[in-house]
Amino acid sequence: MALIVQKYGGTSVGSPERIKNVAKRVARFKDAGHQLVVVVSAMSGETNRLIALAKEIQSSPDPRELDVLASTGEQVTIALLSMALQELGYKAKSYTGGQVRVHTDNAFTKARIEHIDTERMRADLDNDTILIVAGFQGMDPEGNITTLGRGGSDTSGVALAAALQADECQIYTDVDGVYTTDPRIVPEARRLDTITFEEMLELASQGSKILQIRSVEFAGKYKVKLRVLSSFLDEPGAGTLITFEEEDNMEKPVISGIAFNRDEAKITVRGVPDKPGIAYQILGPVAEANVDVDMIIQNISTDGTTDFSFTTHRNDFARAKQILEDSLSHIGGASVTGSSDIAKVSIVGIGMKSHAGVASTMFRALAEEGINIQIITTSEIKISVGIDEKYMELAVRVLHKAFELDKEPTPLA
Repeated sequence: MALIVQKYGGTSVGSPERIKNVAKRVARFKDAGHQLVVVVSAMSGETNRLIALAKEIQSSPDPRELDVLASTGEQVTIALLSMALQELGYKAKSYTGGQVRVHTDNAFTKARIEHIDTERMRADLDNDTILIVAGFQGMDPEGNITTLGRGGSDTSGVALAAALQADECQIYTDVDGVYTTDPRIVPEARRLDTITFEEMLELASQGSKILQIRSVEFAGKYKVKLRVLSSFLDEPGAGTLITFEEEDNMEKPVISGIAFNRDEAKITVRGVPDKPGIAYQILGPVAEANVDVDMIIQNISTDGTTDFSFTTHRNDFARAKQILEDSLSHIGGASVTGSSDIAKVSIVGIGMKSHAGVASTMFRALAEEGINIQIITTSEIKISVGIDEKYMELAVRVLHKAFELDKEPTPLA
């Protein structure tokens, strides 16, 4: 017998019929003798509907009241799933985040989990009850309802698995695992049997939408075994297991996957003095405006001046550019230029740690297709490039082919 936490997203519980199908799947695990905690999101589209309602009343909805409103979506699904299981003859009980005692800070709409009380849940599990818990929500020290931000149900599931020391956390979604890249762009993309937390964290942070990045961070921190499966297959198979790097794994590919993000923009400050502190003078005001910066490059100095470029989210482009134009005289630069049609493409793989030539393979493949690289950033297991958005899908396809990601990995030498 194992203690399993299962999480079902909005598309998995998007209608009464789908909720009944989830109940049947949960029942099969219960019949196999497992203890079950099931975390569910709101029905597909419901959170967007609730937020739109709030904006019809208040142009900038009060964050506390927005959390009170948005959290009701999950309350509907936990009750319906509990009813569906009861209709099948099983003991089931629904819990909101507050009832479970998911304690968070008081950052409304983007709260972080601090700790979870498990006594009540363990008592119900020992009483042979299936627990249905609302994802995405908790309560702050004053007892206010809080939500964890979009995609927060993944984090709820992983956090509950960590608190209960579950044997496995299963994330059910509309795909049957983690793929080498998006199959809609590369039909030959291959489902991975396993991937490391380190690789999954990089893929999530570089644009992969399979899992919320905070949930992967949480799983890695608390060593929660995580598995991605499909809720739309009668037999979901093994999915993809997200686990820790194994030193004796001799079949680990050099590159595991390719992620991409269309929502990038690039800003360049030209002719700035090449002196200590110039990077802070440029990025300090941007950071104070709560604008996140991604890739950064500073050119070699010529006649005591240099060009400084960075990328940011496309939604922040106009604001960041205006900030820099307003502070240009203080910085001592010549001009501010930019482009809002940049895409980022990233290759990720734990095997990059011990294999040379990965960057040259990437750059050669892009060059052969006439794709110009505007900006580059690297980590131990990742290389990201900024390119014109119109070349993004082509870049993903040629890189997938260049690294032979459509083929099963062969043993490393």
